[in-house]
Amino acid sequence: MTDSLWPAPVATAAVDATVTIPGSKSATNRALVLAALADGPGWVRRPLRSRDSQLMADGLRALGVGIEETVNAASGGTGGGEAWRVIPAGRLRGPAQVDVGNAGTVMRFLPPLAVLADGAVHFDGDPRSYERPQHGVIDALRALGARIDDGGRGGFPLTVHGTGSLDGGTVELDASSSSQFISALLLSGARYNNGVEIRNIGGTVPSLPHIRMTVDMVRKAGGQVDAPEDGGEKDVWRVTPGALIGRDLVVEPDLSNAAPFFAAALVTGGRVTVRDWPKHTYQPGDQLREIYTRMGGSCRFSDEGLEFTGTGRIHGIEADLHDVGELTPVIAAVAALADSESHLYGIAHLRLHETDRLAALAKEINDLGGNVTETEDGLRIRPRTLHGGVFHTYEDHRLATAAAVLGLAVKGVEVENVATTAKTLPDFPQMWADLLGQS
Repeated sequence: MTDSLWPAPVATAAVDATVTIPGSKSATNRALVLAALADGPGWVRRPLRSRDSQLMADGLRALGVGIEETVNAASGGTGGGEAWRVIPAGRLRGPAQVDVGNAGTVMRFLPPLAVLADGAVHFDGDPRSYERPQHGVIDALRALGARIDDGGRGGFPLTVHGTGSLDGGTVELDASSSSQFISALLLSGARYNNGVEIRNIGGTVPSLPHIRMTVDMVRKAGGQVDAPEDGGEKDVWRVTPGALIGRDLVVEPDLSNAAPFFAAALVTGGRVTVRDWPKHTYQPGDQLREIYTRMGGSCRFSDEGLEFTGTGRIHGIEADLHDVGELTPVIAAVAALADSESHLYGIAHLRLHETDRLAALAKEINDLGGNVTETEDGLRIRPRTLHGGVFHTYEDHRLATAAAVLGLAVKGVEVENVATTAKTLPDFPQMWADLLGQS
């Protein structure tokens, strides 16, 4: 075994633990963008500190936004704990260089903001960023009047030639490969001279809860948004031009990151409580309650948060995960340990994420003795007795947590580059050891 392989701990007893999940990456990075575009300073409290959020913060700093990181900043607002004070630049500056890494929120959300900079903003990132869909943002910004040089690639690296303003208006785009194309324009649209009207002319938009989260956050920042769920026109979102306000925002726990911890309760027949689980949220991860209950567990709200209990028996599931695709890797791992077949569908777009998640899950579970087949838009999982082996993660944090779940019940699972979990769970190996009482 090399240093790059992490031996996934095997559960020796039913887990019984209370877990604090770091803040939502999706909410943290949206909050940073909205605070950067506001008319005055604001606070982002309990942010996720991870590679993705650091890339967002550094990208905004490159454009002249002040972001002061504070610890134990309880004064000046609710929330306490860690906080980022965001001081808008007045006028965003260029020329600038921005590293997007492999963060979907950074690569989609910052170019629509960069058109408001005074000068050229060059974007580059990890090799995988060159392969991920960006055409929806590039084509939309060009249609709205922006000048973008991308060498005809429709992706990274690229340069946005900011002029300090953008006319905006109505734009048609195909958002069938990523909901972030729509969220990206919603976040900056209020600062365009004519706002923005976004019309999806492609297929069904994946991960709609993420767009609803964006709409909610823009409204709380003072923006006026019309959205289909409010009785508006189907597949049309409108943002009225106007000022955004600096505000004090407390970031919710990242509910999607609860997936492996609740899975541990399912697999071991134990109990896990996730602190501060909101009773009302737009996060897709909230659907874990319903999905995992169908797979054999039960949950209830307690004084501390959401308590999930397993019986040690796991049932297969037929599930459309179109809106909650990010949960797929861990759900697939749980399904591989179930007592009956599972069919996960509606997730063809996962082929375009950090890696081709469908191909990766099928290959890695099968290499441990599983029987997983890819379908046109998902996975069919027929449980078999699994054995140990190396589980490759493809630089994908959710593949790594899925491997850890398998390791609970399968001896000898070695996870390649578990450090990739730092994308959203910076201390995952220690959190996992604490969960199992093995630290």
